[in-house]
Amino acid sequence: MDSKFVIYNTHSRKKETFQPIHPDKVGMYVCGPTVYGDAHLGHARPAITFDILFRYLQHLGFKVRYVRNITDVGHLVNDGDEGEDKIAKKAKLDALEPMEVVQQYTNSYHKNMNDLNILPPSIEPTATGHIIEQIEVIEELINKGYAYVSNGSVYFDVRKYANDHTYGELSGRKIEDMLVNTRELDGQCEKHFGLDFALWKNAQPEHIMRWPSPWGEGFPGWHTECTAMSSKYLGDRFDIHGGGMDLMFPHHEAELAQAKACHGHDHVNYWMHNNMITINGQKMGKSLGNFITLDQLFEGKHELLEQSYDPMTIRFFILQAHYRSPLDFSNTALQAAEKGYQRLMQAIQNIELLTPSKSSTIDTDGLMNRCYEAINDDMNTPILIAHLFDGVKTINLIKEGSQKATQEDIDALRELFHTLAINVLGLKASTEGDQQADVLSNVMDLLLDIRSEAKANKDWATSDKIRNQLKEAGLVIKDTKDGAEWHIQ
Repeated sequence: MDSKFVIYNTHSRKKETFQPIHPDKVGMYVCGPTVYGDAHLGHARPAITFDILFRYLQHLGFKVRYVRNITDVGHLVNDGDEGEDKIAKKAKLDALEPMEVVQQYTNSYHKNMNDLNILPPSIEPTATGHIIEQIEVIEELINKGYAYVSNGSVYFDVRKYANDHTYGELSGRKIEDMLVNTRELDGQCEKHFGLDFALWKNAQPEHIMRWPSPWGEGFPGWHTECTAMSSKYLGDRFDIHGGGMDLMFPHHEAELAQAKACHGHDHVNYWMHNNMITINGQKMGKSLGNFITLDQLFEGKHELLEQSYDPMTIRFFILQAHYRSPLDFSNTALQAAEKGYQRLMQAIQNIELLTPSKSSTIDTDGLMNRCYEAINDDMNTPILIAHLFDGVKTINLIKEGSQKATQEDIDALRELFHTLAINVLGLKASTEGDQQADVLSNVMDLLLDIRSEAKANKDWATSDKIRNQLKEAGLVIKDTKDGAEWHIQ
């Protein structure tokens, strides 16, 4: 284990040196999607963030059990304890069985994740596949006095929990402040207290997703699933729990409270949350109707898009902001990411074209140290990318002959870029990128032939025009004794 790896713990609100529970193993649980619609750009951020964490922990030598759930029941349309189940509502609209909706969008999600080069998790449990485990958690909470039955539903007793523990410790909220924003209870409400949340809901006759339980037919609450599944696959204490910042309250706060009430102690050592992707400063999401699906991004089929974007451009765009910082969508930012990604991949290809010298004028050790300092500092991908581009500049200077590198230097550059850009950041040359590179190479060969012919005929105006206009387009020509070479700036 590299003791220099530091991550920000949302629970403690500070950076901490990562120390796993077991010396060679890491347990990690991340909240996955609710599968009632196509994945959008906002879904890509947590998937990529925790994919990089998964990759880097494995690079450090850990055996990682990465659990990412699929929510396929219990998430209600108002994100509270009332209303229709989101998947059941979608099933009614489309005249499908709920599990057809689940399968359709799970398949679509997996395809999008594969396009983005996101590694599959070790285990991907579903809420509907763990109804028994959720009932067992609820029974334990009732037995310990932290839950109560009301009209066939079961609620978590927040006041009872707050007497014994601190409710709101993850999000930093206080019960008194939360009560101000909670509706007053009337005599008909099932809850004893406005902040109590559903562990199990009694199914009304029209509710189509329902299971038998000790309290009658019903379905689990949204928060119960993650407590049950993380405990089953990672135990009652594990290393990392991740998800989007929008899940911190109420979802993760409820998880923390349920688990502590069940086990008597915190069940997670490090809570990690990625920030949101925004459009004009507003969170991107289905409920706000301002989202762009990943398929629309890849195909360029949305009114906000000026073009289609390769999945690796999307991945590179997301990596250019620290995972805890907001990231605002724009075509300008995506187009800049596209150019940066192409420059990086071109430089990796150029490593294979470098000619070694007997002496060196570059500092590969310093570059490597700076790169690892960045990734070790709470996965600071924008700083890591900046250092990698220092390496890109060095590679291009070596190729041009302005710098010298030994074979050892070239091997070190190859290893650095392969390890951090390819294996850890998860970037790869796309099929579309390969096709574009082939087309560009053929066009450049043609233009260099025309320019060479113009020079032979002493047509300096045509020769200079080709060189200057290509430079304006970001393509630099260098004349050598063996002919002409070109590279992307």
